[in-house]
Amino acid sequence: MNNVCVFASSSDNLDGNFYADAAKLGELMGKNGMNIVYGGSRLGMMYACASAVKANGGKIIGVMPHRLYDMGYGNPEDCDDFILTSGMRERKAKMDEISDAVVALAGGFGTLEEISEMIVQKQLGYNNKPIVLLNTNGFYDNLVKFFETIMVNKFAKQETGNLYKIANTPDEVVNYILNYNSKIQSFSGKF
Repeated sequence: MNNVCVFASSSDNLDGNFYADAAKLGELMGKNGMNIVYGGSRLGMMYACASAVKANGGKIIGVMPHRLYDMGYGNPEDCDDFILTSGMRERKAKMDEISDAVVALAGGFGTLEEISEMIVQKQLGYNNKPIVLLNTNGFYDNLVKFFETIMVNKFAKQETGNLYKIANTPDEVVNYILNYNSKIQSFSGKF
């Protein structure tokens, strides 16, 4: 699991615990030989994680749409590889293509959309990557309850809950990725 895609908030106005967990995750990733695939900016939790990966021996792969780059959000200087895409959909596709695992830190609507798509991709058998949500400060508690509501009401099978891991600490995230059992858990042909 060399390249880990990290989806996270780009906000610089959050509680310090979110940045601390992002930096700790990056430190552990770097120390365990992992690189980060991320949004390519110097903003928020995503950059706290990316800079810690690099400081601990990992590489930074930034993926950003031209539009955001043209607005001045790009960070090619810190990246070992910086990839420009035509739009957000192409950005997600590129991040998926070059990553071996996916982690969602706390984030807004973009992070929610990105991690939801990765879970669906795995559900349908398009990937078999470890998918982890880091639940800093209980951030994902309500989302997990919503996921349970989806399954209880049969909008998804109960087994869908096995497609992702909820981790409460950066250590849990890295341990899950390092010990991931790649036995396929995907679409069974029936909804």
